[in-house]
Amino acid sequence: MFFMSREKSQMVPRDQALPGRGTPIATATTHFVTGRPLQAAPEAGLQEAMFGMGCFWGVERMFWGIDGVWVTMVGYAAGHTPNPTYEEVCSGKTGHNEVVRVIFDPSRVSYETLLKIFWEGHDPTQGMRQGNDRGTQYRSGIYTYGAEQAQAAQASLTVFAEQLRASGFGAITSEILPAPLFYYAEDYHQQYLAKNPNGYCGIGGTGVTCPIGLAVT
Repeated sequence: MFFMSREKSQMVPRDQALPGRGTPIATATTHFVTGRPLQAAPEAGLQEAMFGMGCFWGVERMFWGIDGVWVTMVGYAAGHTPNPTYEEVCSGKTGHNEVVRVIFDPSRVSYETLLKIFWEGHDPTQGMRQGNDRGTQYRSGIYTYGAEQAQAAQASLTVFAEQLRASGFGAITSEILPAPLFYYAEDYHQQYLAKNPNGYCGIGGTGVTCPIGLAVT
């Protein structure tokens, strides 16, 4: 992945963002690992989740092998530029985050379990970076589908923030927002570390355990 300069650690204002394009960029049609359709609408009974945790290559690999996860895909979200390219996102002039979208079966894996993977899989206190990857595209974020997910995400932040403080970490900088438009990343990014097992992965957690049972009832 590209290392970000200090200038790219500031969110670009909407009126200064790149214009993008009116049509989606080309991407894969099936998941490289499972062979399942990558762009089909979720089947009945399945739910969606979306997370930003740094370089999306490593993030996606955390989720695709989880029992109950139907399919994963990487893309760009929470910015201004429609249908951005990777190069545009890397410029820092789109406002987008690198995200993974997860389609899952809630009867087999809970949203709270996915939140636990999110919190433990990266350092959510680093602001506009993750490890050596710096820039707005590497910020930490939970993008929620509906009020129930939003409530669970906020509750999980509150619980994990206490664990982090007790372990000497700073404040959580993760954003929690309603799920924005998701733009698919290019073909070669999809399931990148399955195609390139020795490829770069700059993701690392804090070593702090996130308590199980995070949902607000």
